[in-house]
Amino acid sequence: MEAASGKMMDQAGEVADSLRMIRDSAAALVPRGDLRRVRALRFSAPGFNRAAWRQICALGWPGLSLPESAGGSGLGMRALVALAEELGVGLVPEPLIPAAMAARVLTDPPLAALLKGESIVIPAWQEHPNNLAMDDETIVEGDRITGKKLFIPMAGGADLFLVSARGGLGLVARDAPGAMLALERTQDGGFFGTLTLDRAPATPIPGNLSRALEEATLATAAYLLGVMGRAFAITLDYLRTRVQFGRPIGAFQALRHRAADLKIQLELSRASIESAAATLDSGAPLPLCRVAVSRAKARASDAALLITRQAIQLHGGIGYTDEHDIGLFLRKAMVLANLYGSAALHRARYAALAAEDDDG
Repeated sequence: MEAASGKMMDQAGEVADSLRMIRDSAAALVPRGDLRRVRALRFSAPGFNRAAWRQICALGWPGLSLPESAGGSGLGMRALVALAEELGVGLVPEPLIPAAMAARVLTDPPLAALLKGESIVIPAWQEHPNNLAMDDETIVEGDRITGKKLFIPMAGGADLFLVSARGGLGLVARDAPGAMLALERTQDGGFFGTLTLDRAPATPIPGNLSRALEEATLATAAYLLGVMGRAFAITLDYLRTRVQFGRPIGAFQALRHRAADLKIQLELSRASIESAAATLDSGAPLPLCRVAVSRAKARASDAALLITRQAIQLHGGIGYTDEHDIGLFLRKAMVLANLYGSAALHRARYAALAAEDDDG
């Protein structure tokens, strides 16, 4: 028993070391406090930098959670969650989460090209607003695919789209005949795409996006954790340095109580996300994974909007100016809170799945 306990402690130590290295490497690429690159990329298609994307691929991040047999690092969801949080701290716009989602179901040669940074593959799966259901109306027939996909994140930088449909998955080139992409700006300076397909040529891809969608949803919750965590840290610094009536405003009891409440929401979100990552890494059945992911995403979406909005208010008038960085965090939270399902959708899904479990 002692030997088994020692082995478990060694494994836990190895995991902690790996997560620390991931956070350190992310922090080196994403210096805290310097958002000039993010500001420069806002509202200019595709909304991110391909050179930065190639650097991300060189670090192996799109394959972080993939097994080594598939060309990944085999570090699981806890590693991807840790990385996504650090990227949220720096508001990194590059499409790591959708690319990692695509990598989960692709095989070579498109998988190898994605992992090397030679091509960007973005999943296109959503057909209705605020709905996690896939494959409703889009149809794949042989090597042709017809349908319409909405809310595709960072679609302007995609070389290929991984499209879900009733007949399976299809890989469609952005410039394929019969494929039309329309871009719409988002609050954070990025772009969502609408992809219309009229018998566009597609390469059939085996499998489905079900588990990959849960992983992308959880990674988005972790990114939101980074967003709210950094916004909270910036606000604490402001409360310590802004002086009124001869005292730092953070010394006033009412503001200290508000900050304490926000800290509680932040840590509850962290605990829920880490618990969900452990559930996914354990190989739990998909329904149990969905329960854990919905709980984490609902909490993260609500907490991120609460904390970033409160951060604006606690900064006073300066927080409402675009020149102050704190507003960038609220804009990002407003976009990601609904991506991969809003808090209301995930609460409803959690309730439905929990009821099914009780009936079982």
